[in-house]
Amino acid sequence: MLNLIWLFLIVSSIVVAAINGRMELINQAVFEGAKNGVTVCFGLFSVIAFWMGLMRIAEKAGLLQLLAKALTPIVGWIFPDVPKGHPAIGYILSNISANLLGLGNAATPMGLKAMEELQKLNPDKQAASPAMCTLLAINTASITLIPTTMIAIRMQYGSANSVEIVGTTLVSSFAATFFALLLDRWYRIRSRQLRK
Repeated sequence: MLNLIWLFLIVSSIVVAAINGRMELINQAVFEGAKNGVTVCFGLFSVIAFWMGLMRIAEKAGLLQLLAKALTPIVGWIFPDVPKGHPAIGYILSNISANLLGLGNAATPMGLKAMEELQKLNPDKQAASPAMCTLLAINTASITLIPTTMIAIRMQYGSANSVEIVGTTLVSSFAATFFALLLDRWYRIRSRQLRK
């Protein structure tokens, strides 16, 4: 569906530009957009490499395991359907830890592996399980302590204080995660009531 929306936007902009005789604006936008995309990507490479390196050091030093241990009781409460010691819990903990540190790119593979493991526990293979929906809600809202990608983009565009967004990001991502979990619980209770 998203591909169709993008196709519609691109085709309609070309048609409108052709009708108004402004096709040079399309060419200019295409090349300017490509240039900006490459520039932003190069800026992100350095920051993501830095944080991935720190994450690797934290992993080797055992800090991620400490963070995962601290989160284990919370994850057990959030995912009551997943048995203790199941591989999905490890992937969920890694995913949440990476998201906390603002490493969405590093969190994605762990989230996919967690979904894979949760699918093995899913009795109905054609529909998402409650645990899968909860993981999706957490990933969509995602509490972030250090918004590394946004800091990198702000640095790339010459922000005077690129880290000033940390406080507001923390508050907004905490609120988003809180309400995502609240709605998730409400839907779980509601679906149980409807099944009775």
